[in-house]
Amino acid sequence: MCGIVGFIGQDAIVYDLLMGLSALQHRGQDAAGAITFEGMFHTKKGLGLVSDVFEQKHLQRLRGKVGIGHVRYTTHGTNVVENAQPISTNYPFGIAMAHNGNVTNFTELSRRLYEKYHVLPTTTNDLELILYTLTAEIRRHDLAHIGAAEIFAAVGETQKKVEGAYAAVAIIANHGLLAFCDPQGIRPLIIGKKTQDGKTTFAVASESVCFDLLGYEVVRDMQAGEAIFIDNEGNLHSSQPTEKEKTAFCVFEYIYFAREDSTIQGRLVAGQRVKMGRRLAEKMREQNLVPDIIIDVPNSGYFAASGLSEAMGIPHKRGLVKNNYIGRSFIAPTQAEREAVVRRKLNPIRKTIAGRKIAVVDDSIVRGTTSRRIVQSLREAGAKEIYFVSAAPPIISPCIYGIDMSETTQLIAAQRTQEEIRQFIGADALVYQTAEDLKTIFDEFLPTCMACLTGKYPTLGAAQTIAAVEQLRASL
Repeated sequence: MCGIVGFIGQDAIVYDLLMGLSALQHRGQDAAGAITFEGMFHTKKGLGLVSDVFEQKHLQRLRGKVGIGHVRYTTHGTNVVENAQPISTNYPFGIAMAHNGNVTNFTELSRRLYEKYHVLPTTTNDLELILYTLTAEIRRHDLAHIGAAEIFAAVGETQKKVEGAYAAVAIIANHGLLAFCDPQGIRPLIIGKKTQDGKTTFAVASESVCFDLLGYEVVRDMQAGEAIFIDNEGNLHSSQPTEKEKTAFCVFEYIYFAREDSTIQGRLVAGQRVKMGRRLAEKMREQNLVPDIIIDVPNSGYFAASGLSEAMGIPHKRGLVKNNYIGRSFIAPTQAEREAVVRRKLNPIRKTIAGRKIAVVDDSIVRGTTSRRIVQSLREAGAKEIYFVSAAPPIISPCIYGIDMSETTQLIAAQRTQEEIRQFIGADALVYQTAEDLKTIFDEFLPTCMACLTGKYPTLGAAQTIAAVEQLRASL
């Protein structure tokens, strides 16, 4: 999972570009990069946070009225600066691109590009495959007369060839800004605009919080399979695919990844998490669990805990304090690092915990080791009983669309029963959301991908992709 932004319109676009990336920092902490265009591409990329990568001198160098940026969380390829995005090519026109997601037919697409177009990728980043496929399709048109229609036709052919999840943004030099989504709309992309002194700047971003920070108006969410193109004159063109496939938006955006103050498909993420918490109240009652207090695992468990508290009429307290200067344990690259992050990141408030029955709400349980450490720390703080509550159902299948849950062996719910999981994490009781309840919450306005919860994948070839990933990981 990564974060992307694209802006076109105002002078010195780099300031909005980097502020926008900072607002999406939660989506990726491995690397950051930006490309602007003014006669030529101006590029800066590096490993680490946005604040680590960019300095004052880079603001002066990243000139132009159009730019794109990316924060990376490594899912495909290694975490080296060569794999940082955006990536550019100088023909045709000069095209720079960034994307969020995961290409699932990586090997097949690499072979096809080499055999048909003699293109050899220079990195292990799947973005190159999208970029080179698009450039190959654009070259099929009369380059002297390229406009929105021809660009959309090239995108349509690219979408037929590239499988998986992707939301992409690209600069087409001297032409404009392009953005498009995969046919199922698995990854989010939102259009925004801001008008100052009679001039409109358009933008696309992974989340609406980017626009809140910068004073942009949210225009709308991009739809599954849609492409938009903003030309250099400031005209926004939109194209919907002729063959509409079923939308399968990633439910984990709502459960965990998106910031709670983001709005996706017209729904506040925080509000959806509160609904998830309310649904959990019935599961608590079924097990006859009546805690003294409800606490959350900050920060993504907060609103689900709030909803559970409201539904049960039990106080919601702050029982764990988070050190905000420690990275997210979920996206730490190794298990040892994840556990070290949890130890440094979360500290119980003993006066709140000691002698009480505690319901602790987290967004999900993936590997189980983080949950185990949390339970252990609450025990050490004197909790009388601990009920561990997961706002997400058991994660039983790998994610092949860009979340680091790509191996069955890493998923505790794929290997153990609920009772075995309870024993492993050391809780007195374990409560899960059900997939049926989650589906009820979201199906009222947005069909979602719940492959990690149900094993039902919205794209073809999932079994082969999972087998290839697990074989690759086993050989490392």
